[in-house]
Amino acid sequence: MTATKDGARVPGSCFCGAVRFEVTLPTLVSVHCHCSMCRRVHGAAYVTWFTLPKTQSRVTAGEGELVRHQSSDHGVRSFCRRCGSALFFESGHRQEQVDIPLANMAGAIDRPPQFHIFFDDRAEWVEVNDSLPRLGGKTGVEPV
Repeated sequence: MTATKDGARVPGSCFCGAVRFEVTLPTLVSVHCHCSMCRRVHGAAYVTWFTLPKTQSRVTAGEGELVRHQSSDHGVRSFCRRCGSALFFESGHRQEQVDIPLANMAGAIDRPPQFHIFFDDRAEWVEVNDSLPRLGGKTGVEPV
């Protein structure tokens, strides 16, 4: 998975391809998020995100197909208008950064997932058998 180097450009897209984007490495972090909002938005047990400075991402096609939704008092999620794919998360707590679902990428990024966040909010039916650190608490990133 970590076959790329700093400065490499990695393409990504929504499910239908109407929205395409690229990121320029390096990323800052990659995590599995177990929060209830991510689970509901993605219809999954958890979502694997990576984070990078906004200046290292750009939409290359379909900007007009993006719909933004204020999902919390500090968070905005962007979706494809056509297929509904969740594409970007922007937090008011980290205004210079953007989170992108790893599954939307068409190539490898520079790191594997490093943590589980909001782990104590995970779905009861999920069994996690890896050795990655598990973080949670009020902020979602405190040791559990």
